[in-house]
Formats: sequence, structure tokens, C-alpha cells
Amino acid sequence: MELEAQARRLHDVGLNAYESNAYLVLIGHVQFKALDVASRANIPRAKIYEVLNSLVDKGFVRVVHGKTKQFSAVEPRLALEGYLGRRRERFLREWEDRQQLATVLSDELAKTFRDGSNGHSALDYLRIITDTRQIVEEYRNMLLQTRNEYLEFARRPYGVDPGREPIVRSLADKGTACKLLFDFSDVEDPEGRDRLKLLEDAGAEVRLGRNVPMKLALFDSHSGMISLDDPVVSHQKITALVFEHRSLGSAMRTLFVDFWNRSSGLEAVRGNGAGV
Repeated sequence: MELEAQARRLHDVGLNAYESNAYLVLIGHVQFKALDVASRANIPRAKIYEVLNSLVDKGFVRVVHGKTKQFSAVEPRLALEGYLGRRRERFLREWEDRQQLATVLSDELAKTFRDGSNGHSALDYLRIITDTRQIVEEYRNMLLQTRNEYLEFARRPYGVDPGREPIVRSLADKGTACKLLFDFSDVEDPEGRDRLKLLEDAGAEVRLGRNVPMKLALFDSHSGMISLDDPVVSHQKITALVFEHRSLGSAMRTLFVDFWNRSSGLEAVRGNGAGV
């Protein structure tokens, strides 16, 4: 049973089943002829030289020359460290080559992507994004394109926390109308209140509400992002619906204004505590 476990571990390191068995036979003896290894390791005689030569190439076995060619195991620590070191170097070279190839390929494909993006399909105004990194990138790109008004229902979990996002403070600072409605849970600690105060200081309007219905960001009333928690998975995962649709944007703005008018300013927390 112990030999089987060791063979599985050698397989996980990178040896195949025949190589693992042959090496385990050899480490228990000073040296062996190839056919002796084959019989003890249950390897077909026709395959044994291929297996042993592979182990020599991988640094697990050395050839002992004499009257007859024999094979000896390399000390396990040296063999494993050397083998993994060479695999790591090979992996890094391959990774660098692929990274360079990806850089060249991305430049070559960029024009094709831009040309394709200029066309229009039936549902171009709606997109679903499930990758968190892409959600973050899309959100920031839409912020950067905002000129007149930015509105947001904000609540945890965040892909991007608008209370910490420099682009939001930059928009408010240059005069873009920014209104952010946070859930009361965001101000349960002093750090949360301080970060929202920074938004106010930059020129944004910040209010607090209970049971904020969704995570929603609206940009100039015609485009937006609705982020929904996945109810199926056990861990937190966000799916975003991105839209560019003036009627939908107008409807979402009406919803936002309704909740905004029923919300409280930060002074309610400063005056009465986070539990208000």
C-alpha cells in the first residue's frame, strides 16, 4: 500500500506509471540491469529501455557502465529538486513566450474587434457580464464617459466600492452631478462614515436608505449597470446587466429619485448614531 501511495505521488509530480514503478524498484537496490527492472516493476520488456531512458533524461536515474549496461537511482531529493527546477524554468520560458505572443496578437486583433463593434445587433443595448474584473473595467469606463449626471444605489457586496473610487470623487470635484444612495449598513463603523464624508467633501451628494432595492449605477440617464447577486451559488458572485437604452434609463432614474426623496443625509448618522 505504501508503494502504491508513493507511485501516485511520483505520478502527481510528473512521472508516468511505468516510470514511477521503475524508480521505486531502483531506489531499493544499488543497481540493476534493464530486464531485472522490467520483471520487478511489471513493465513489458519491449518498453523497459524507453522507460529507463526517459528517467535518465528527467534526472531520476543514471547509467552505470561496465561489462553490462546497468541503471542506478539518483538520490530522491536531488532527483526531485532537479526535475522540478527544470520544469519551472521550462514553464517560465513558455509563459514569457505566450505573453509576448498575446501582446502581439491583441494588437493585431484590436482593429478587427473595433470594426466588429461598430456594427449593431438586435440586442446591442443589453449586455450581461459575469466576470468581476470585466464588471469593474466596464463600470470605470462608463464613469469616465459621464458628463452631466451620475446616480448610484450602492450596497454590499461591491465589485467596486464607489465610496473609495477616485473617479467618482473626480467627477464630483469637476462639477458633475453625483448622487449616491448607500445602505445604512455602510455606516455601521467610523471608517464607513469617514469614506462617505470624503465623497461629500469632493462635492457628491450622499444619502442613506434602508433596503436599497439593488445595485444600480446610472450614467447621464441613458446608460447604466444593474448588478445582481447570484441566488444559486453559495459564495458571493455578481452578475451585471449593462444597458444603453434611454427609456430604461429614464425608468431607472424615476426609481432612484423615489428612493432618494425618502432617504436620509449623513447628518442623521452623525447626530443619532449608525443605528438610526
